[in-house]
Amino acid sequence: MEHWNSTLGSGFILMGILNDSGSPELICATITVLYMLALTSNCLLLLAITTDARLHVPMYLLLGQLSLMDLLFTSVVTPKAIMDFLLSENTISFVGCALQMFLALTLGGSEDLLLAFMAYDRYVAICHPLNYMVLMRPRVCWLMVATSWILASLSAIVYTVYTMHYPFCKAHEISHLLCEIPPLLKLACADTSRYELMVYVMGVTFLIPPLVAILASYTLILLTVLHMPSNEGRQKALVTCSSHLTVVGMFYGAATFMYVLPSSLHSPKQDNIISVFYTIVTPALNPLIYSLRNKEVMGALRRILGKYMLWTHS
Repeated sequence: MEHWNSTLGSGFILMGILNDSGSPELICATITVLYMLALTSNCLLLLAITTDARLHVPMYLLLGQLSLMDLLFTSVVTPKAIMDFLLSENTISFVGCALQMFLALTLGGSEDLLLAFMAYDRYVAICHPLNYMVLMRPRVCWLMVATSWILASLSAIVYTVYTMHYPFCKAHEISHLLCEIPPLLKLACADTSRYELMVYVMGVTFLIPPLVAILASYTLILLTVLHMPSNEGRQKALVTCSSHLTVVGMFYGAATFMYVLPSSLHSPKQDNIISVFYTIVTPALNPLIYSLRNKEVMGALRRILGKYMLWTHS
């Protein structure tokens, strides 16, 4: 097959879900609404956590980072997908593709690690409440945040550089919503079997240990909650943990499908649906899952709204 020059001047064509669907206008409108919901809800949650002193505790520091990651993740993908459809222009430059891949891998990887740290936070809060402010002191929390960002960034750099070094073939259409490793490797004019195996092994290594840590944390939490004398305390713990487990299930389900399942089980249509789920749907739902069932967050949002109403009428 004829090669094409994958230099800075070359580009790809993103053939995402909007191009393959029977009703692209409806899907575009749905994606736009979900993106606006993700922007609004994540910004409000960040505003509440930043401005309300009652939320300046480890749990909400980590939750704020999750909101920031979701906000950036969906913004890396969704605006371009919408504008490409509206302008009938689906191209992305070689550098733009590499940058989008790096950012998506960084944000996805950091969220993967952060969810494990959030599970540990809940474990300490419920199973060791007397030691909570020692074990989850500010320095430890910021170390968790920094670890999530740094490890994910380093991993993303390696993946991006190695993926983009392959020569790509003349048919440079990516049957995907964004530049990701699996669909790009299908365009490579070289044997990528060893690299695909490495991606699989690293995907398992990056996803499974945090998931095991989360499941272990929540198993210990459940055992502790079942022995709580207070029904109110038990209910509050279960509500908080069920919100986190819902988010964990959505994130790890999609990530496992993309990076752990063998490529033979993938199809472009399935991959597109999964990519829409974790880049657009999940970032829109996460803040709603956490805030609507959380009295502290809802109280902070009401106080912010009250101050805004007083300011507008003064």
